Amino acid sequence: MNIQVLPDNKLSPVAPLKPYNNVEKKEVELILVKDRNGVQYTNSTIIAASSSTASAEEAERETWGKKIDFLLSVIGFAVDLANVWRFPYLCYKNGGGAFLIPYILFLVIAGMPLFYMELALGQYNREGAATIWKICPVFKGVGYTVILIALYVGFYYNVIIAWSLYYLYSSFTLELPWQKCGNSWNSENCTEPKFFNGSFLRNVSYSKSKITPAAEFYERAVLNKSPGIENLGVPQMQLALCLVLVVFILYFSLWKGVKSSGKVVYITATMPYVVLFVLFIRGITLPGAMDGIKAYLYIDLPKLKNLRVWTDAATQIFYSLGAGFGVLIAFASYNKFDNNCYRDALLTSTINCVTSFFSGFAIFSVLGYMAFKHGVKIEDVATEGAGLVFIIYPEAISTLPGSTFWAIVFFIMLLTLGIDSSMGGMEAVITGLSDDFKFLKRNRKLFTFATAFGTFLVALICITNGGIYVLTLLDTHAAGTSILFGVLIEAIGVSWFYGVDRFSDDIEQMMGFKPGLYWRLCWKFVSPAFLLFVVIASIVNAGDLKYDDYTFPKWSNYIGWGIALSSMVFVPVYAIYKFITLKGSFKERIAYCITPEQEHHLVAEGKVRQFKLKHWLAI
Repeated sequence: MNIQVLPDNKLSPVAPLKPYNNVEKKEVELILVKDRNGVQYTNSTIIAASSSTASAEEAERETWGKKIDFLLSVIGFAVDLANVWRFPYLCYKNGGGAFLIPYILFLVIAGMPLFYMELALGQYNREGAATIWKICPVFKGVGYTVILIALYVGFYYNVIIAWSLYYLYSSFTLELPWQKCGNSWNSENCTEPKFFNGSFLRNVSYSKSKITPAAEFYERAVLNKSPGIENLGVPQMQLALCLVLVVFILYFSLWKGVKSSGKVVYITATMPYVVLFVLFIRGITLPGAMDGIKAYLYIDLPKLKNLRVWTDAATQIFYSLGAGFGVLIAFASYNKFDNNCYRDALLTSTINCVTSFFSGFAIFSVLGYMAFKHGVKIEDVATEGAGLVFIIYPEAISTLPGSTFWAIVFFIMLLTLGIDSSMGGMEAVITGLSDDFKFLKRNRKLFTFATAFGTFLVALICITNGGIYVLTLLDTHAAGTSILFGVLIEAIGVSWFYGVDRFSDDIEQMMGFKPGLYWRLCWKFVSPAFLLFVVIASIVNAGDLKYDDYTFPKWSNYIGWGIALSSMVFVPVYAIYKFITLKGSFKERIAYCITPEQEHHLVAEGKVRQFKLKHWLAI
């Protein structure tokens, strides 16, 4: 039996250097040969495989049709509605140009490193979010955590896309339905914008007014909102039909894997940029536009003394890039083994953040126009979230010549922004579970349909009369503290248990070079510290849940935290389950849990006498 000893820096604890076809399948027997600086190294004995099933499945894993398919999919997932409806307002509220200081800082020290880490993990191991933890089995629970969170997000995120679709449908008229009062859904208090002036509203800003035609169309015609979460009512038929169409689009975009979804993003990932540019050009030609842009960019350095500014920047950069949802891991797992994911991480994360900044010009040029038109301050019309894209911006569009055209263009942008992000979340669920349960992979079309249909059934709750409250509850808790916790555990598992040195060797096998000291320091210390800071901040800042002036009852907050815990609990439960189901001494079971799968048989054979933790400090 021939023994082949590889150079130390070329040892692969998990994946082969490159997948080869048409060769005899082999198994690798790993034997501990030395211990240097606390790091265990092995050599390999090549023996005939008793079964080549696993190797055959690995060799048959599909890949992206073209490199651009992968890049557009990642960009499409990362660039979502939050880039348009959240970042511009946060930037304006937190010091304008000064906000870019903490935002860029957190991008460089935490956002990009985490983004890079997930792409490298997925590409090297070619597995979804759960089975990727063959690198450190005790952490497999965090894989289930992020998969469940991605599923939760699909329950309500598809509803927002359905709203966009309904607005798009409603825009195909000569006169936009939210332009005037007098419709069947309007109240007696409805007041058209032309009757507003600077002194009309005394106790509430214009953006919070509920009596404009645009506000009443959103709350009374679209949502048909009930007084509270206690009064759910029945699903709205028009939204149910839109939701069916959204799920239909998602299913036929994903049913054949990345070969089909990689083509859909040619439209969904590029269309928002075309529309944003068109809206920007139109926006800066409006009266008052420059005042809005000046307010957006105004540098207020004293704001940086406020801790809330830094927590907003940290939270925004994390959610904007989308690390931790299992999507980046799933997408990267379909890359070729030697793809340069380092360059991809830098490129796509930068494009995402530049998009957020640029969208602010398109948004605030129109907000400046609204303030000028109604004789109010920018702060009276500036808002975020659904109020911005479903009330304020549509109202501004309705006053422009050719308003129907601008409305159609705007809601097409919202629709495409939402679709590719939802595709990414659903792909994370499908890939993560089908890699773990092979019968699901063999029946991908059926599993994709079951996932899409399941999200549709739960989403029906979010389109009832009280659905907006359920959606707010899910948006706050389903992917709030829980996703931050999940990524924190993921970063600790990769950097401190699997080891930055091992991880760096993996990257060298793929791309021919090791990550520099900067990246290793970020993975080891900075990124976990950043995530811990954001987790603590999210808990400290958690108060009573509200939607506008409505305060949620206490019991609904308990349900929200129960939803959050339902995903987080997989981390400790699986770790305990893994430990107690193993055989051997206490030290052997510990070693078995936190060493790569290929080394487990060494533990079983007693060849690992002592587990050393010195490599934790190695970078």
